[in-house]
Amino acid sequence: MSPDAVSPDAVSPDAVSPDAGGRVVLAGALDTKGPEHAFVRDLLAASGLRPLLVDVGIRGEPSVRPDVTRAEVARAGGRELREIAGLPARGEALAAMAEGVLALMESLRDAGAVDAAFGMGGSGALAVLAPGFRALPLGVPKMIVTTMASSDTRPHVGASDLLLVPSIVDIAGLNTLSRFVLERSVAMLAAQLRHPVPGGPGGGDGEGPPMVAASMFGVTTAGVSRACRVLESRGLDVLVFHANGLGGRTLESLAGAGWLAGVLDLTTTELADDLAGGVASAGPDRLTAAGRRGVPQVVAPGALDIVNFGAPASVPEPYRERRLYAHNATATLMRTDPDEAAVLGARLGAKLSAARGPVTVLLPTGGLSALSEPGGAFHWPEADEALERALLAAVGPEVVVERSPAAVNAPAFGERAAELLLAHLGEHLSGHLDHTQAIRSPNDS
Repeated sequence: MSPDAVSPDAVSPDAVSPDAGGRVVLAGALDTKGPEHAFVRDLLAASGLRPLLVDVGIRGEPSVRPDVTRAEVARAGGRELREIAGLPARGEALAAMAEGVLALMESLRDAGAVDAAFGMGGSGALAVLAPGFRALPLGVPKMIVTTMASSDTRPHVGASDLLLVPSIVDIAGLNTLSRFVLERSVAMLAAQLRHPVPGGPGGGDGEGPPMVAASMFGVTTAGVSRACRVLESRGLDVLVFHANGLGGRTLESLAGAGWLAGVLDLTTTELADDLAGGVASAGPDRLTAAGRRGVPQVVAPGALDIVNFGAPASVPEPYRERRLYAHNATATLMRTDPDEAAVLGARLGAKLSAARGPVTVLLPTGGLSALSEPGGAFHWPEADEALERALLAAVGPEVVVERSPAAVNAPAFGERAAELLLAHLGEHLSGHLDHTQAIRSPNDS
């Protein structure tokens, strides 16, 4: 944030006072949608909330007086409004204003001066507002009423809990239907603020069970499910994330925000998609957030034998002669080769070596997935050995590596992974864990 960026106190001391409740950032283009924002501002105030009206318009004159001007928003992002208004492409101008909104939201968030965020508009509003709204922590209500709610929303929502509400009609004037939608949307936001649900980072009110994240894929389900049952029997609340890209991003987001007591990351397949251009990449920051926070981790190279693509025709031309497996009509899997496996082992080792908390890597030498067990379509010992060698060469002395003769889906592997994580959690969670349960439940087969 630049030195001239907007600070919470400079914006509107009354509206964002940390002692006030229900502080709602209401952001939008007041040149094209002034009356609509004035209507929502009044609804928020009538609901007992404290709106902070932020103008993100660029060229026209605002028809409603904001609490934060567009010039202040632009400066928050390190630009001048006249510079942004002079950009030749609309997309460039919107991106520049989005940087300002993001900086403003981060400033208010860090000052503890925002309880919720509300916006409205079409694709332009989403482009400007969504990045800033996503900067608010999980659990802080964030809502955009938009014509784009039924489109591909992944670029806007990402791994956040941003709520997109269908506007039904365009946000272009007030009428019976638009008033109805906006009134209901404000009521939704107000209800979330008036009736908070206990829970949050680190267990929220401290009364709920500690939360542990687990990563899983169809080809690692048996082993991960076994581990989860063990952890749950010890009193942990296990959150399972599908390792399809978004799942990994969400896991990273929760770990970075302090929600998790531990991570059972037995399905790290998203690293392979990031390397080879598959459809299930979680980006380059996968396997970093828990390490930065010092959260205990047990990690396995589960499904690192797999790169994910869509229908067979979607597989890139250079890969079409590789080992492929039709998982279903819309999912084609590619086996990682020894060279790729070596790169993945090195990346995994480097990421885990940077962790500030305890880390154990459990290697399933009997198979990285259901497909790479002996006799499976992706059984390729040379590739698995290349991954192991590179991993061992890359890990630092603080990372414990344990070889298991079992496959990732074997009951013994899941049980051992859970046992290792419980050992890492140790005394830190001793008051929460049930130590009377055996590792194996008598009802388990």
